[in-house]
Amino acid sequence: MATHAAIYRESCRVYHADTCEPLRQAMQGGQVKVHAATHGAYPGTALPAHVLPEVRTIGYWDAACAQDWRLDWHRNEGIEITYLGRGRLDFAVDDQEFRLQPGQLTITRPWQAHRVGGDSIPPSRLYWLILDVGVRRPNQDWRWPAWLVLSDEERKTLTTLLRQNEQPVWPADQQVAACFERVGKLLGDALVPACRTRLVLRINELLLAVLDMLRTHDIHMDPTLTSAQRSVQMFLDELGERLAQPWTVDSMAAACGLGRSRFTHYVRKLANCSPAVALTRWRVQAAERLLRARADMTITDVAMACGFGSSQYFATVFRQVTGRTPREIRLERADDRR
Repeated sequence: MATHAAIYRESCRVYHADTCEPLRQAMQGGQVKVHAATHGAYPGTALPAHVLPEVRTIGYWDAACAQDWRLDWHRNEGIEITYLGRGRLDFAVDDQEFRLQPGQLTITRPWQAHRVGGDSIPPSRLYWLILDVGVRRPNQDWRWPAWLVLSDEERKTLTTLLRQNEQPVWPADQQVAACFERVGKLLGDALVPACRTRLVLRINELLLAVLDMLRTHDIHMDPTLTSAQRSVQMFLDELGERLAQPWTVDSMAAACGLGRSRFTHYVRKLANCSPAVALTRWRVQAAERLLRARADMTITDVAMACGFGSSQYFATVFRQVTGRTPREIRLERADDRR
């Protein structure tokens, strides 16, 4: 199959399908891990042209740290379904903007304009499927792939629910979440070109799960889980004001009224890393801001203000995270002010 992007024509306008080039560059630069099976110019492992040509891309990214890119306003040739497994992520479609939370699902129709990320992409794990249903002009019928095992009635219902969907963000139920996670495990473990049959099974499972979810409109939410996750989110949002405290994983969990394992579970969902890594990340970020903004503070003062036990330990951790020393940041600031 040719690698050029698909084209959509509407009146006098011509749209070209996006290729997620910022994601490709970040993947090639080692900023983000991407496991995906693709056709065309999408980033990931290319499928042979004759293998599931309707699957333009399916996979996930795992961003362990904040990124310096985003997927700006763009359009894709197929129905796009994404699932945010970890982290939080800004998302916009048409004139609506959202802050996605872990466990939420997005649905965009073929050629519907949308944006992923605000100014940048925060630490996150995002799963996706873009399935080409043959739409190149307005009001064309959707053509589902022959390997989709849904009945004619189920295909008709799924088409109607997706085509007429005006709610782009949904809370994913457990079935949909499990389907995406199984897709991720398959693509992370297997040689992509050799996993056609399993990929077909997983996509069928996923689309059936989405159909069930949209048909019922009865999304079960566990209020105790929602409350616990909200408590952790609020704690993390306020942690920047209390970095000087000698936090441990146990004391942070206790501050949220949770045990260590449940607290760790929610931090991984919200920040896509362990509590210890998240705490270190925020301490280093705060320290870098102080080094640049507060010439009246010594490097030791900055270390203590951000919760590091000593200036030596601070210098070691700072260099591990940023690749530079605190003194280099301070000297850079002095050079900028000359």
